[in-house]
Amino acid sequence: MTKPNNLLIFILTIGVFGIINTEMGVIGILPSIADHFHVSISKAGLLVSLFALAVAVSGPTMPLLFSGMNRKKVMLLVLGVFVLGNIVSIFTTNFTLALVARIVPAFFHPIYCSLAFTVAVDSVSKEEAPKAVSKVFIGVSAGMVVGVPIVSFIANAVSIEMAMAFFAIVNAIVFLATLIFVPSMPVEEKLSYGAQLSVLKKSITWLSIMAVILLNSAIFGVYSYLTEYLKTITNMSSNTISLMLLIYGGANIIGNIAAGKLLTKNANKTVVIFPFALGAVYIILFLFGQFTIPMAILTLIWGILAGIGGNINQYWIMSSASESPDFANGLFLTAVNLGTTIGAAAGGLFISELGTQYVVFVGLLSLLLSSVMIFLRNYKFTPAQQLS
Repeated sequence: MTKPNNLLIFILTIGVFGIINTEMGVIGILPSIADHFHVSISKAGLLVSLFALAVAVSGPTMPLLFSGMNRKKVMLLVLGVFVLGNIVSIFTTNFTLALVARIVPAFFHPIYCSLAFTVAVDSVSKEEAPKAVSKVFIGVSAGMVVGVPIVSFIANAVSIEMAMAFFAIVNAIVFLATLIFVPSMPVEEKLSYGAQLSVLKKSITWLSIMAVILLNSAIFGVYSYLTEYLKTITNMSSNTISLMLLIYGGANIIGNIAAGKLLTKNANKTVVIFPFALGAVYIILFLFGQFTIPMAILTLIWGILAGIGGNINQYWIMSSASESPDFANGLFLTAVNLGTTIGAAAGGLFISELGTQYVVFVGLLSLLLSSVMIFLRNYKFTPAQQLS
């Protein structure tokens, strides 16, 4: 890969980190936000849930609408919207305005993320594409797991306004880097909306979407309650739990790097094995989750697998609709957000009905169903057809 491509992928990775961090970073400071705006914790939670809902709704539509425009200009537009939204969040004392300042950028979120994957793929040879995507995915993982403790630390050490300013600063740096270092990227062949939407007529696309919803439900249905699990089942202290979350996050990044190599080497085999590998982790988790040392080892392996899973999700949808990359990446974002929502809701239901230990069954059930979808896709389509 050439030097300019390395720089481009680095900027995209930091850009994705800034966007995802704006979405997920507030999770660590929700109690502080509730105090700051004088609202209940459940009302403050709307900053997370409405953001995710906006992403799920705009996933297929917004990347499609902007697919014919110069990619550099579109990226600058999205980053500009995020910077403005972040600045409003720093200075406002009105919760409704803070909510609007988060929801408006949320609609633009899928445009940048889907473009980041498309541009990364276009900047390298077809064989190297999974590796390029896996590098951008490091930004996704970092935004989800590294951003939360950083923002939490800034809020505790300095102020909630400075924590909000962190989002603005990261997005502003990427805006300037994109402006200066990213070349103009006009779209050579503009695909009609009809041509892009036609991928929805293919059964392979729908089998892939269903598999990805279920795979992400399997990961987030359990991960969403990891803190609760470590507290009530493993009886860990809050400091140890923070360390476990950091281990999971670091392992996630290792998983991204491994996924690039695995998907480049033998994508189909990687996808088929994945549900069984994660399923084995969940079964061991159910049996030995109350012991600290096995739990720490499992958290590390689980984090690596979750990192691989994120890349598998993007590859599985992209390879079923590669003729419409921007739209396919939008579908991927919607599918994973739906999977997260369904998984977290089902996990909560299992915990309230059966107890915290049984949350792993949401993961196992989702993995079982995702294996059926993966089998159906592989049964109906040869590898050559899948990548056509």
